[in-house]
Amino acid sequence: MVASTSAAQHVNDLAGKSICFMIGSSVERSLTAYFGAIHKNWFRRPFSEDGEMIDTYNVQNCHAIASEITTLAQIRLDSGVNRLSSRILPEPLTTFPVIAATGTEDAQWSAIVAWTVDTLINAERPETPWYAGGAGVMPIFASELGLDKDWQRQVLASVGNYGNIFDRHLGKGSRLKLDRGLNTNHFRGGLLLSPFLD
Repeated sequence: MVASTSAAQHVNDLAGKSICFMIGSSVERSLTAYFGAIHKNWFRRPFSEDGEMIDTYNVQNCHAIASEITTLAQIRLDSGVNRLSSRILPEPLTTFPVIAATGTEDAQWSAIVAWTVDTLINAERPETPWYAGGAGVMPIFASELGLDKDWQRQVLASVGNYGNIFDRHLGKGSRLKLDRGLNTNHFRGGLLLSPFLD
């Protein structure tokens, strides 16, 4: 992330510039690998405390700050003593898959969680003459899991699809205002993909 007034439009524009980051983090390894791959130098500003790092960035004693995107979005909300306006550069240095994990001792709960996540992702798929969309993408009838036949529609009526949830908590409808980027459904060019039946 850089100040809104920064000339940097992409991460490679930060070659030769100072970048704040948490020492020993995956971000440090990613920065080192990225600038090594493009054969450019960068000035390291490592920190062991979040608050100190954020304060240093907010008073512009480093040109940029690197962290996980939701952390950057949260930092962007607090402009510090100088009322610094910031923007997040478009390309991620690395991506990490996120999964819904459950304990192995409750197979029924694990199955419900897995099918619910699949439902939320698939429900974003639009209906066309060629394939089902919305709640009809992959109907799961699982009375043996204690779910009635209309459970998927009830979930979607309560919380919306994955895109609705993202928008409400992380995206344009939230304070963080994050773009979905690679977190977009596969039919729109993102990486979110879940099983579906045609």
